[in-house]
Amino acid sequence: MQSYYISSARELARMVGIRKAPVLHHFSETVSGAATIRCFNQGEKFLTKSLALIDDYTRITFHNSATVEWLCIRINFLFNLVFFVMLVILVSLPRDTIDPSLAGLAATYGLNLNVLQAWVIWNLCNVENKMISVERIFQFSNIPSESPLVIENSRPRETWPWCGTIQIEALQIQYSPDMPMVLKGISCTFPGERKIGVVGRTGSGKSTLIQALFRVVEPSAGRIFIDGVDISLLGVHDLRCRLSIIPQEPTLFQGTVRTNLDPLQQHLDTEIWEVLRKCRLEEIVREDNRLLDAPVVEDGGNWSVGQRQLVCLARVLLMKKKILVLDEATASVDTATDNIIQKTIRQETDNCTVITIAHRIPTVIDSDLVLVLEEGRILEFDSPENLLRDESSAFSKLVMEFVGRSEGRHQPEPM
Repeated sequence: MQSYYISSARELARMVGIRKAPVLHHFSETVSGAATIRCFNQGEKFLTKSLALIDDYTRITFHNSATVEWLCIRINFLFNLVFFVMLVILVSLPRDTIDPSLAGLAATYGLNLNVLQAWVIWNLCNVENKMISVERIFQFSNIPSESPLVIENSRPRETWPWCGTIQIEALQIQYSPDMPMVLKGISCTFPGERKIGVVGRTGSGKSTLIQALFRVVEPSAGRIFIDGVDISLLGVHDLRCRLSIIPQEPTLFQGTVRTNLDPLQQHLDTEIWEVLRKCRLEEIVREDNRLLDAPVVEDGGNWSVGQRQLVCLARVLLMKKKILVLDEATASVDTATDNIIQKTIRQETDNCTVITIAHRIPTVIDSDLVLVLEEGRILEFDSPENLLRDESSAFSKLVMEFVGRSEGRHQPEPM
């Protein structure tokens, strides 16, 4: 009975944890986006989804509680049966076999022994069931650690990278051994101090390529060289501190404008004001009398999305790294902010290698080279002019699809 209960209870406990996570995740997302939900009058939709998730969680929780009651009922029935048999035996014994007072004492202690033994068996079952948590701890403790931050005998020079040339050789990436390859042996070279656009449909491997460049994921095979240095031989800190990135979701930290732009306090105020001017943020910062010491709330809640992205751009310009990555940096901003970002990047990154991942074709149309990915393989890698001359090229088809969608959005509705 114990083994039968444990096999079911263990799986139910695992399912309770699986069903509980979406409830908490949906609740936190709803609370953080409550203003947006009310703005678009989507409260009923989110309430319906929340109730559905709670129903799924409650259903599994009910079955989990039912298994506990199933065990308790059978344990109580079993010990009551044993106690009843013991009483029958005591009553059936001849008078001279056992003292009646001892028989009464045995029956009294038998009642308490029933409860005690039920408690022991219940806790034995519960302990074995809770071992799932220990299994998870061992599972997490066996996850491979990230590479060392610094490898003393393999540190790059202070001036590295000096040109920004990126060479990729037969790169293969998969997120786990039991999953398919995301990048399937791609090989190409990004020339230094050039602007490279990376395009492709969703799932083509664009973001995975950038993760491999920053060593967020390690290659299953192949290598990446930056100015002739194999990045797999470097510490991740030495690598990442030489690169800069503007992500799709801008990140600001609680503090001040100064600490968000120059967290390590390595630059003068004049340099900070210069990058703010280039990013069209100077007037916005000067509106607050505290200037660079103006507060920034957690996640930059007192700044708009476009302004937060411009702050990230200013931070990157202040760092002056040789390689800049834009991971769909303008996907969530308006057209005006997109134009400011693109113009600033064109003017201020002449001596940098700029890798731009974008869904908006105009974002990469003025790049020196365009890399087209599909299902983890390179379809095309050439200048946009050469690719557009061939109407059958994958890049030309992406441009035509983008133009068609744009015309469809701006087409007036029939009267």
